[in-house]
Amino acid sequence: MEDTATARLLITAPDRPGLVAAVAAFVADHGGNIVDADQHTDDEAGMFFQRVEFRLAGFDLDRSALPAALRAVTEPLGMHWQLRFSDEERRIAILASRQLHCVYDLLGRSATGDLPATVAFVASNHPDFGPAAQRFDVPFHHLPVDPGTRSEQEARLAELATDAGVELIVLARYMQILSPTFVDRFESSIINIHHSFLPAFVGARPYHQAYERGVKIIGVTAHYVTADLDQGPIIEQDVVPVSHRDGVDDLVRMGRDLETVVLARAVRHHLTDRVLVCGRKTVVFG
Repeated sequence: MEDTATARLLITAPDRPGLVAAVAAFVADHGGNIVDADQHTDDEAGMFFQRVEFRLAGFDLDRSALPAALRAVTEPLGMHWQLRFSDEERRIAILASRQLHCVYDLLGRSATGDLPATVAFVASNHPDFGPAAQRFDVPFHHLPVDPGTRSEQEARLAELATDAGVELIVLARYMQILSPTFVDRFESSIINIHHSFLPAFVGARPYHQAYERGVKIIGVTAHYVTADLDQGPIIEQDVVPVSHRDGVDDLVRMGRDLETVVLARAVRHHLTDRVLVCGRKTVVFG
């Protein structure tokens, strides 16, 4: 059976002539076939971003030899790159507090293959999610936290993630603030779903704030977590229209529906290697 696996190459570099040609020539010279390519130039920052996906069938370098060969081409051009393969197992952890909708959605998508990842475990500071995880045959860890035990709880969480080979931690309505130490350890590897179209209506009771202001849309935001609360690079956002006929309960229901979709999109973008972080922003290739 023909190998259908692909290599995914993400590149960041100071913009200059010849970058696209160099990458394309490298793939072609080794017998590769590019199946998807996208690029973006940030003129203000003078930076170039590219995502190239090419088939491994017919490629004359094995996977272990690829990094050294890439370095010979990319280093003279000042390129920084990431390389992943489409058939690698991707493992994620889901953190939540009490709300169920995002956790059930991610577990269901993983179980049906709609999300290209294995859920290594679900963890919560409350015991509510044990039955949900059990239903999908996923390990569950109850990790209670209070101000006096926060550092121990985070150390245990980090240990679980490392031991399980987790590459992405998904905050599926996890209502605890992670410490800068924990966030730095998993830099650009924690995605949060925020129940507002940031930066509007941040803080408590966002749907009530939106209702009181008579907004015509409500939105949600998925972003990478940084030490600056709710200020991390945004991966995905979406909105739904509302009218004067919609009450607070309607806004909450509509917001929950949107949260599941936007979070799943953001997680999928990460797992299919479509996101490059550049300072406080992201480049997300479609």
